[in-house]
Amino acid sequence: MVFDVAIIGAGVCGSLIARELSKFFLDGCCLIDRYPEPGCGTSRANSAIVHAGYDAKEGTQKAYFNVLGCEMMEPLCRELHVSYKRIGSMVLSFDEADDGVLQQLLERGKKNGVAGIELLSREQVIEMEPNISKNVRGALYAKTTGIVSPYELSIAAAENAIDNGVTPMFDTTVHNISKQDDCFIIQTDNGEVKARYVVNCAGVYADRFAGEPGFKIQPRKGEYLLLDKRMGGYVNHVLFQTPTKAGKGILVAPTVHGNLLLGPTSEETDDPEDTETTAAGMQKIISSVLRTVPDIDLSMVITSFAGVRATPNTDDFLVRASDHVPGLINAAGIESPGLTAAPAIAKHVVSLLAKQGLKLAEKPGHKPRKPIRLLQDMAIEERNKLIRENPAYGRIVCRCEGISEGEVVDAIRRNAGARTVDGVKRRVRAGMGRCQGGFCLPSVIEILARELGVSPLEITKSGGSSVLLVEDIRRCAYDD
Repeated sequence: MVFDVAIIGAGVCGSLIARELSKFFLDGCCLIDRYPEPGCGTSRANSAIVHAGYDAKEGTQKAYFNVLGCEMMEPLCRELHVSYKRIGSMVLSFDEADDGVLQQLLERGKKNGVAGIELLSREQVIEMEPNISKNVRGALYAKTTGIVSPYELSIAAAENAIDNGVTPMFDTTVHNISKQDDCFIIQTDNGEVKARYVVNCAGVYADRFAGEPGFKIQPRKGEYLLLDKRMGGYVNHVLFQTPTKAGKGILVAPTVHGNLLLGPTSEETDDPEDTETTAAGMQKIISSVLRTVPDIDLSMVITSFAGVRATPNTDDFLVRASDHVPGLINAAGIESPGLTAAPAIAKHVVSLLAKQGLKLAEKPGHKPRKPIRLLQDMAIEERNKLIRENPAYGRIVCRCEGISEGEVVDAIRRNAGARTVDGVKRRVRAGMGRCQGGFCLPSVIEILARELGVSPLEITKSGGSSVLLVEDIRRCAYDD
């Protein structure tokens, strides 16, 4: 089979592009990713911020797609049943130099077309954020900033694309792309894939397939700390310090699920798979955060994690058709504010494909995404009714988050369903609570093995070699 379009990378951009393309009649569209599930790269581990758009330099693709994507995010999340909240952000000033940066950001934001940005006085900031350092001098306030669940968005978009005809090719690593006549030959570890058009959304590996001489990606690691839900209301807005060349700095922000997030660091790495957390990284986060909220209770930290972003040497996104390889569309170098920009990038990529010659006839009856039924979203009467219909919803698997067996099963059985423990975690939050899976892990492994028809010894944390069990001790024989 020759697909009309092959998308390389099922992060938030690739998954949203696949969803957009699923709205049209095509001779096949496939979504290829080296992970067992969508959203397992940069899209699973970032700051989860929907940026207003004042930080990106005016006239860049970053600025354009950021502002447009911010406007698109709330209705998109509503369509896909993804967690989203618009809570606003503050960039804080602690000295005269910071004051100058805030003024620059305000002017840039206005040039970029950002609505609802203003400078706040010290008194206004403290009134809105009582736990903030009393050394604060003022802030740039952006009311359109939001927070979202980035892995939920990636999963939901991919799932909806597959429901509408896109072919998933997970656990499939792309090694090489060549072109013969009007057809791309994509060499993978699972065989050859042919397509008339290729969309490159390969994240930290996108420069390998970009067809752009001189375009390079530098992996940059960011480490985070996550605090218990008891700290979720400690701040009301996304709190930034003034940005640097390395990024937007270490933030303090609520999450859509009620936790508190601190980070990220920003360190160049030669390893695009370097997601280890370090003592030095944790200390850097703590030192910075104490400048913003000096009395924060760090005993409430429940986990740390790290992600790797794709920092391009162009200092801007590369979202355009290749000048050197007809039929190749790049969505590369998508670092921050890439999550925010993703909905706008997806629309633009479809228009670029059309300009390259892809015939797009909209098909009727695009199926909406059917959400996972979560007990926490139901009234008690609705819960009781569901449990009577399916007793699995009455068996609680994860005590911290109140997740039932029925919800875990739903997460596994759907298109692009969970195949790993982390896949379950990202869909229904089993293992996201204070004990971090200490209670529910054995049950999740057991349910995954049963539903997938495999041995529990084959279940992994996140795919590949990340097996969790090494031997069934019930089968061990002991010598006398």
